[in-house]
Amino acid sequence: MQDVNLEVTNKAHAPLTELDLKPIEKRTGLTKEEFQEEYFKKDKPVIFTDFTKDWPATEKWTFDYFRKNHGHLMVPVFDNDFRKAGNKYLAPAKEMKFGDYLTLIENEPTELRMFLFNIFKHVPELVNDIRTPDVHDGFLMKFPMMFFGGQGSKVDLHYDLDCATVFLSQFLTRKKVVLFENDERPKLYHHPFTVQSHVELDRVDFNKHPAFKKAKGYEGVIDHGETLFMPSLWWHYIYYLDGGFSLSLRSHTPFSKMRGGWNISRHFVIDQGMNKVLGSRWTRIKDNLAARSAKRAIEA
Repeated sequence: MQDVNLEVTNKAHAPLTELDLKPIEKRTGLTKEEFQEEYFKKDKPVIFTDFTKDWPATEKWTFDYFRKNHGHLMVPVFDNDFRKAGNKYLAPAKEMKFGDYLTLIENEPTELRMFLFNIFKHVPELVNDIRTPDVHDGFLMKFPMMFFGGQGSKVDLHYDLDCATVFLSQFLTRKKVVLFENDERPKLYHHPFTVQSHVELDRVDFNKHPAFKKAKGYEGVIDHGETLFMPSLWWHYIYYLDGGFSLSLRSHTPFSKMRGGWNISRHFVIDQGMNKVLGSRWTRIKDNLAARSAKRAIEA
């Protein structure tokens, strides 16, 4: 597979290579004690190369397998407009057969994605194809989620609504990930009442968003069979270098459960309610508030 070039031709925008990003460490053979002391307790990301080594899923779960056995499922797919204000705010672009969607992302670039898809609700026996490695306690095995995307599709910068600790395992192909810890949030132009930034991270306009010059983060590529550990509240941007899919295992602390509950309340009550009332004006208000917060952060 050839690398996808993330540079952009418009010189007014900064590609990822111009952001202040350190490589995410890749580790093999981490013990539970090493992981807890070196990464979990320090809120530091790492990519496991062998987290899924005992999973039947790493060999079994292919495009052909899902298409043949579960291709009849109807699934929601999302395009890049799902965050635009209006009646379709956060709504899927359409529904289509799972098998047709898999054929699409396997064979051609597309912006269409599926996310937070709990395939185990439809096919419970698939949970037997994954394991919980002995590096962490408290995995929520009722809520493993899957994510699918075509080559070139992207997940805009955000942190997870439920504030969970995440272990994201990749299948078949590759994803590029960029991470920022939550202390960097004001510099990321966080939209208030949401968990999102609306800055296009692959083409940051430093004239419009100068605080990104000060933001410090991490970057890496997750290959087949590798797993990204992402601490709670960490912001992430994901770019599909190839069409493919991944699965997240999650865990919570009492604090993350409480924080996640507050996020869900303000997201579904305040943000979506104001979107219905004000439409695109609400987006402009959030843009302005995000810009003011970022300006304060770089002037402090």
